[in-house]
Amino acid sequence: MSNHLGVVLTFPVYLDDLTADAKEEDRVKATAGYLGGAFDVESLVENLLRQLAGNQELVVNVYDVTNNSNPLLMYGSEVPLGNPSPSHICMLDFGDPCRKHHMICRYRNKPHVPWSAITPSSCVFVILMLLEYIIYAAWSRYDNVKEDYRKMEELKKQAEAADVAKSQFLATVSHEIRTPMNGVLGMLDMLLDTDLKSTQRDYAQTAQVCGKALISLINEVLDRAKIEAGKLDLESVPFDLRSILDDVISLFSSKSREKGIELAVYVSERVPEILLGDPGRFRQIITNLVGNSIKFTEQGHIFVQVHLADHSNLATEAKVEPVANGMNGHKNETTAVATSVSCNTLSGFEAADSRNNWENFKLLLSYEKNEMPYESVSDKVTLVVSVEDTGIGIPLDAQGKVFTPFMQADSSTSRTYGGTGIGLSISKCLVEIMGGQINFVSRPHVGSTFTFTAVLQRCDRSAVSDSKPVMLHPLPSSFKGLSALLVDRRPVRATVTKYHLQRLGITSEVVATIELALGAFSGRNGHSLARKLPCMLLIENDSWSSKVDVPLRSSLLEMKQNGQTPVLPKIVLTAAESDKLKGNYAVDSVITKPLKASTLAACLFQALGITQTQLSHEKQDSSGSLRGLLLGRNILVVDDNKVNLRVAAGTLKKFGAKVECVESGKDALALLQIPYKFDLCLMDIQMPEMDGFEATRHIRAMEAKANGEADTGDDSEVDRATRAGKWHLPVLAMTADVIQATHEECTKCGMDGYVTKPFEEKQLFQAVQKFLDPGMST
Repeated sequence: MSNHLGVVLTFPVYLDDLTADAKEEDRVKATAGYLGGAFDVESLVENLLRQLAGNQELVVNVYDVTNNSNPLLMYGSEVPLGNPSPSHICMLDFGDPCRKHHMICRYRNKPHVPWSAITPSSCVFVILMLLEYIIYAAWSRYDNVKEDYRKMEELKKQAEAADVAKSQFLATVSHEIRTPMNGVLGMLDMLLDTDLKSTQRDYAQTAQVCGKALISLINEVLDRAKIEAGKLDLESVPFDLRSILDDVISLFSSKSREKGIELAVYVSERVPEILLGDPGRFRQIITNLVGNSIKFTEQGHIFVQVHLADHSNLATEAKVEPVANGMNGHKNETTAVATSVSCNTLSGFEAADSRNNWENFKLLLSYEKNEMPYESVSDKVTLVVSVEDTGIGIPLDAQGKVFTPFMQADSSTSRTYGGTGIGLSISKCLVEIMGGQINFVSRPHVGSTFTFTAVLQRCDRSAVSDSKPVMLHPLPSSFKGLSALLVDRRPVRATVTKYHLQRLGITSEVVATIELALGAFSGRNGHSLARKLPCMLLIENDSWSSKVDVPLRSSLLEMKQNGQTPVLPKIVLTAAESDKLKGNYAVDSVITKPLKASTLAACLFQALGITQTQLSHEKQDSSGSLRGLLLGRNILVVDDNKVNLRVAAGTLKKFGAKVECVESGKDALALLQIPYKFDLCLMDIQMPEMDGFEATRHIRAMEAKANGEADTGDDSEVDRATRAGKWHLPVLAMTADVIQATHEECTKCGMDGYVTKPFEEKQLFQAVQKFLDPGMST
């Protein structure tokens, strides 16, 4: 019908099911007829393959390959192609098992490269390029990092060299400045020991004060350098906190009296009597803060308080003002000045920090009087120390930089008040080294309150003798059991006075006016003294006047005649100027402010007429102790500076020592031959030919040889005296260099310690005590 070549298939149809092994006869019998089908190969194959060819024309040939030697073309053309292309041969199965058919397919023209072949190749190429770039970038980065590391190593070496150079520079400058200053201060000290006119003594004392101020400035700069280098180490020795605060009060007492400022200190009863820490650095912090307060305060008060951190937090936690980064939170100076704060303070002037008012102070006192003892599992004690003043305050725009080194609140501060602006910076560093923090609250024209914490350790008095020695200032016990009546209208100030009386063992009660005091003596107005009648009436200066003088004496005499009081109490005033008041008023004694236990005891001894059996310890100051150590001692002083030799010899001879001086290390070795005739050697470390380090090494080598020979017991070389003990001459470095590296070098070469130039009596006493005091173990 289609006139096309194709395949015709016929299949038999059976009437019955046949078995698989049916014979041919059975199949013929069962045949019902035939079913046929014709396949038009051209129509079937051509239409299908053209749809699959896409844009390229396909050439398809179908062969009957039943006879493989003579295939029969069933579809397609025998015309050869101009550009033969790759072909594909596949089998065709039309269902006739007796015949075989092949189909050969090819493109008429040469096919284009398909995108499916290009895309993977492009992706692989791009990936390879990216990998190459990543490897190149990583290698370049490695080279850059390696180069940066090399530069950092060079910069590190330069920085270390610069740090060493800075330390050497500071050591050299310190030594070069301290050496002549040692001569200046030493000669001034020796000059003040001679008979001078008042004007000459005033000039010499002024020069001495200026020289000490210069030395103090050098020490501050060196402290800052040591802190930055991380070479500032804290001591851990037992010390009396209350004695340190008394010393600080004494340091600024004349300045406070000159300005008419109320200067006071209060230490909580719960603070241990003896603590373990660095007393010198603690004193330095307090001195810096109180010194700033003295400098910037013209009226009012300066109040130092010390409490335990736990009790202080309980008393002030609810009333803490917002303080951020040392700032007060005020937007401008007007709001800062206008803030209302209670004036029930030490002097009656408004304070910057409202937490230090009388209400909170009473809470702190109530915690102290709580019968429950304060026990801590840890040996550490965290103190809260506050220094409050009523000075000019800190401008709001400058409060963020008060702890920056060499920064002043404004450009005129240093000209008006003096100073370098480094004290607060050093104090902040020292507080942080002690494990604490420092902050402040300040309001312009009102005042400032600096508060810091310090972590120290408890130390029992029984453990003091077994550890490092502690410099204690024992107070007399003659006043124990006595009582006093205080007349003071300001409760904070009265609490401070009670604190100092309590240190002497004197109990006291407080009334606001003299009339109330007389009522307490007489039992009028329902007021009576809870304890026995007081032996003294302690009256604050502002409660006293010429109108009160005679009537008070008359009232007390009348009470004695009436039998209301068996003994007239001693009348004692507390004021800044003692001589003027004692001359104008009929009082038994006047206690000069600022109050401290030792001066209070001295005045009360005089007023009460008590024998001063307990004052021997107080009169034994550092110079007396030093004389006891140095009296009759043979000391060798080695220094190439003749002025320093004169100063050192003069100072040591003043305390009874026998001094011999040489100007070089070689001369010292010539004199220092075993057996020694010297008890101590003070040696300068920077000398020509042979410095102090090398000389000390020679001394130690000589001692080691002698001690080794003593152990062998050879009488021909060592006498009996040598074998009796080990030879070791105490050698102290007498240096103007106070850098940590110098101290380490002193220890390394065999020196036993050092004293800095210019050395003070107290420092010299502490340096030689463990070598010359027979009561101390060497």
